[in-house]
Amino acid sequence: MTQDAHTERWRLRLLELINALKARDGVSQRAIAEQIGLAPSYLSRLLLDQDRSERRNLGAATMDKISAAYNLPPGWFDLPAGQGLRHIAGNGKPTTHSAVSVDAVSSETSNIRLAEIGSRRIPVISSIQAGHWKEIVDNFAPGDAEDWIYTDLELSQVAFALDIVGYSMIPEFLPGHRVIIDPEVAPRPGDFVAARNGDDMATFKKYRPRGITDTGLEVFELVPLNPDYPTLSSATQHIQIIGTMMEHRKYRPK
Repeated sequence: MTQDAHTERWRLRLLELINALKARDGVSQRAIAEQIGLAPSYLSRLLLDQDRSERRNLGAATMDKISAAYNLPPGWFDLPAGQGLRHIAGNGKPTTHSAVSVDAVSSETSNIRLAEIGSRRIPVISSIQAGHWKEIVDNFAPGDAEDWIYTDLELSQVAFALDIVGYSMIPEFLPGHRVIIDPEVAPRPGDFVAARNGDDMATFKKYRPRGITDTGLEVFELVPLNPDYPTLSSATQHIQIIGTMMEHRKYRPK
């Protein structure tokens, strides 16, 4: 195996580790970087594809730090994909949770199945960044993201994720939930969208079309699910749709 092939295997193993920790413990990539003792931006660069100039290769010293942080056995990074993940603990110690075998999950009596871990990285950005996404996306660097998440959805190259803040979209969207937005997908009636409503920040609301003006402009409303918050209308203020929600992630309250 060439050095480039080894480097790519180690990168994919690191990606597996991070996805496993996120799925099980609900931790962010930033928290994982801090646990290891790496700068979050450096960890992001370790995960970049080979054709990205910002990419950093995973070396022996960094693998040793990661192995020490999560109590990985010698040679863990050289194991085949999917192996050695069941007993990893977020605090660097072997987990005491009982492991569920693949055979048990796949049995005819089970009502669940193993889910594939996506490999598409999506940046989690701030509401201010989202409000200017079209202007900044071409020069967006890995270190500019607040965090990164992974998905198995087929999305455009300009997709991003937002953290829900505030209470205008309760009870369905709670503070701390995350939504993945794709600017290349046009909203349909009833879809949830990110939009810019005149200021520098993005807002997240339900999309409701209302018709077309005599000049051919679409009139639509942005509707909160919480009736205590106002509905926004493009007939009375300038509103720019940024993108349509493609995925909603709920997390267990801390």
